Amino acid sequence: MIDFYYWPTPNGWKVAIMLEECGLEYRLIPVNIRKGDQFAPEFLAISPNNRMPAIVDHDVGGSPVSVFESGAILIYLAEKAGRFIPRDQAGRRELLEWLFWQVGNLGPMAGQLSHFVNYAQGEHTYSHSRYLNEYNRCLGVLERRLDDREYILGDYSIADMASWPWVLIAKALGQPLDEFPSVSRWRKAVKERPAVQRGVDLGKDFRRDTPPSDEEREILFNQRARVDQKN
Repeated sequence: MIDFYYWPTPNGWKVAIMLEECGLEYRLIPVNIRKGDQFAPEFLAISPNNRMPAIVDHDVGGSPVSVFESGAILIYLAEKAGRFIPRDQAGRRELLEWLFWQVGNLGPMAGQLSHFVNYAQGEHTYSHSRYLNEYNRCLGVLERRLDDREYILGDYSIADMASWPWVLIAKALGQPLDEFPSVSRWRKAVKERPAVQRGVDLGKDFRRDTPPSDEEREILFNQRARVDQKN
């Protein structure tokens, strides 16, 4: 059994999709990021960065194994299941390149854009333009990659599961995919997978479209170092 600490966001969807694709047994443990569940000491012991998703794998024949950071979790689960990860050295190198590209480029740029589109109060013209341009640039990188292959590595893999959630929300971020036909085709193909649909639907009742309250805004966006916390 895998304990899955989750909230329905693009980073959470990555791992939800992988668990569903592999058919691994898991127990959902909601981490309500608007209420500050991510700062609870017991969660800090699992996820030192106070971020979900995280997992605790009890099916290891010994002490449970905890893993935090979505990219690391995807690799761990792929190795555990023996699926969606290349077996040869060249393929693994290529996978790591695109996985690190997602966690260092596509995800952060889309995440910052989302902040200024959906949450920031007041006008932030420069910041909005900055991250919209970077998100557009990242989609261009992905467009070139997908120009001559069905999926990022050719075969469907955790590289697709990592990047797809941040492309799923493109229209909501104000970025149509008309200029990225290969990305649009890939987005549709991944979305049609039943396991992907189940992953995105996981915890959909937790979603809330209303803006955060002032208290929730403090929890989500105004945290500083907590040097008194110990893991």
